[in-house]
Amino acid sequence: METGTGRVAALDYGQVRIGLAVSDELGFLAHPRPFVPARPVERALRELGALLRREGVSHVLLGLPLGLDGSEGPAAQRARKFGQALSAKVDLTIELVDERLSTMGAATLLREAGHDARQSRGRIDSAAAALLLQTWLDGRRPRG
Repeated sequence: METGTGRVAALDYGQVRIGLAVSDELGFLAHPRPFVPARPVERALRELGALLRREGVSHVLLGLPLGLDGSEGPAAQRARKFGQALSAKVDLTIELVDERLSTMGAATLLREAGHDARQSRGRIDSAAAALLLQTWLDGRRPRG
């Protein structure tokens, strides 16, 4: 992989929770991690920074919630602002990645696994981050 020697992390930023997933050492599989509360922002940045260091992350993907037509609304602007704050805190490049439909896809996968909406509330953000990361990892793998 061309992302350096460390792992890759994906974040699904929301106003309440930040979903998180981290790749394995080989960059083949995405593994969800427990979400981080989004508020207060300084604490979220501190917790994410510590987690990214502990996991040996060298590259961070941040889901950019675009509209179905590709436009950026308030949620995308909040994600961009959060990405800038995180980048300053952890001194890592933050790559913005289109996350359209990742939360809906994660909800579908959790429902198919037998989790109801109430059970899934705490898992859906990290499941969305894992789906985002796995899609990104799969797209980087050589075809053959």
